[in-house]
Amino acid sequence: MKIEGKEFNTIWFNETNQNVQIIDQTKLPHKFIIKDLNTVEDAINAIKVMEVRGAPLIGATAAYGLVLAMKKNNDFEYLERCSKNLINSRPTAINLEWAVNRMKNKLSSCKPVNLFNTALDEAKKICEEDISFCQQIGQNGFEIIEQIYNSKNKTINILTHCNAGWLATINWGTATSPIYQAHKKGIPIHVWVDETRPRNQGANLTSYELNEEGIPNTIIADNTGGILMQRDQVDMCIVGTDRTLSNGDVCNKIGTYLKALAAHDNKVPFYVALPSSTIDWNIKDSKDIPIEERDSKELSNIDGVNSKGEIENFLIYPNKSKSMNLAFDITPAKYVTKLITEKGVCDASTEGLKSLFK
Repeated sequence: MKIEGKEFNTIWFNETNQNVQIIDQTKLPHKFIIKDLNTVEDAINAIKVMEVRGAPLIGATAAYGLVLAMKKNNDFEYLERCSKNLINSRPTAINLEWAVNRMKNKLSSCKPVNLFNTALDEAKKICEEDISFCQQIGQNGFEIIEQIYNSKNKTINILTHCNAGWLATINWGTATSPIYQAHKKGIPIHVWVDETRPRNQGANLTSYELNEEGIPNTIIADNTGGILMQRDQVDMCIVGTDRTLSNGDVCNKIGTYLKALAAHDNKVPFYVALPSSTIDWNIKDSKDIPIEERDSKELSNIDGVNSKGEIENFLIYPNKSKSMNLAFDITPAKYVTKLITEKGVCDASTEGLKSLFK
């Protein structure tokens, strides 16, 4: 996907400097900054402070974090210690643990002298697979959009929540990939973009992405989606997910559950797009998913541009007020119309997922 007409991935290995480079997403949309990650500690910090975010991208960053670890010290004890620190950097997105375990399994049979090159090859492979998976998710989701367009023959209004775009993956995105592919094939699309407090990832990232690709979109407050559905101004919802259980329950950005309830009440189809790396085959009860609670300042403070054109952080709550910042919620499978994966579209159920992933 593009920024100012130039194609980018969200993360890559700089062969010249032998380091990892990312788009610093905490500076978007006001500034576009490419940041160097030189150590595994840099990668952990980038995940924690959300310079990178989105389940697939977090996983890729963790993989590259282990590459940087092996560059510094090709020792198995160091690998184990760094792996634990990476997994603990953010608890909810399953891709993080998945990527770290995949890297460890790949490296377990290596000689120490080969650890760095093997780690680098595997991290690159994780990124290449994610691009391929997201592109295929887009194709599978495009067919759904095409069916709706053929039946209505008008601009398709799609509501999405948070950012499950290419900035949350390596390229293409999950929820946005069908949108991008439909746009490229000439289907008229308009996207309702939830502002997505806290951190405003819809406004700051999703709308930014869509603008760069020339796709019409409108930012709305998080609570606006319901009345738009009541007014028949939403044809479908597509969201991403940070962890999907094998029974089809979906853990995603806080507020997703409320959108699913509104969609269910108004008979608006509600789709969840995800690569297979986001499926948790082990946890059986959504109550056991670790829900991250982040710094309350993400609620009480907000970044903006002041009159001098400078990015500034503003307090918007009363000084004495307390705030609670849960980052995710759970949408039960019964409210999910279908899951869109790289292997196809299926019911949000154990049977549905097993039909694709045996």
